[in-house]
Amino acid sequence: MAISKLQQRVRDYLAAHHVATLATMGSDGPWAAAVFYVSDGYTLYFLSSPSTRHCTNLKRDPRVAVTIQDDCSGWKEIKGIQLEGGVRELSGAEETAARRLYAEKYPLVGQLSLVPDAIVKALARVRWFRLDPARLYFIDNSAAFGQRDEIKLDAG
Repeated sequence: MAISKLQQRVRDYLAAHHVATLATMGSDGPWAAAVFYVSDGYTLYFLSSPSTRHCTNLKRDPRVAVTIQDDCSGWKEIKGIQLEGGVRELSGAEETAARRLYAEKYPLVGQLSLVPDAIVKALARVRWFRLDPARLYFIDNSAAFGQRDEIKLDAG
């Protein structure tokens, strides 16, 4: 099934950006953390240490809200993604596939022999996660103030 221009624009936006702000809820209340991600369509993959507050929160409640946006100084420049969905930890073949995608976007991860030992040790302790959006919106104030288009996730 062909995807719309808007859907392709959102996929391109996700592919071109690097950092997602992940909002979770835990026993200490809400928390937000920036994570590097890679996208495959609308699905996001990221890695993180299991001891972080956001990973602890994800064990309790896998639901998240996420934003990915440009850094700008004027309201007419605001552009980005808002989404909500669920996160799950990966293992086996799914983890291997996520690592491969991640290494394509972040070559450092795929070339561990070239990085400092401290980074190699840190990467050995991380867990890999998949974020499946349930709802996704693209915000583009350059088109109109408050322009917010929902992407129908079941249609491509």
